[in-house]
Amino acid sequence: MRDFAGPRQVAGRHAADFEQAPQLALLSTDHDNPEDWLRAGQAMERVLLLATLEGLASSFATPPLEWADLRRPLRDPMTGTGYPQVLLRLGYGPRGPGTPRRPVSEVLDIEPWPWAVHGTGEVPVLVPGP
Repeated sequence: MRDFAGPRQVAGRHAADFEQAPQLALLSTDHDNPEDWLRAGQAMERVLLLATLEGLASSFATPPLEWADLRRPLRDPMTGTGYPQVLLRLGYGPRGPGTPRRPVSEVLDIEPWPWAVHGTGEVPVLVPGP
């Protein structure tokens, strides 16, 4: 955690304990085109979901990847290949507030599956709501 106040105390700012050894995860692709960006986003989604399942906190640290001269040194150190797409900080920290969620009934409509062969055709199908 970086404190932009430097060594001086800031009135009203409370201290919090953070993990002493957070881990950085770098997600890279073989190429750097829209298809790779999409796949990197899908992989990032899986990493974030697994991290949440395991009780890890995560935060993005991607600003260095926006500059070519900073992005290039993050390539594979053995081969110099790969295109860094996402840099994440993972670790354990204080639990934050929950994210508000809408009820499922406001997001999805569950309708009968009209072409179901078995049973009565009442196999639920999730259809995006309004």
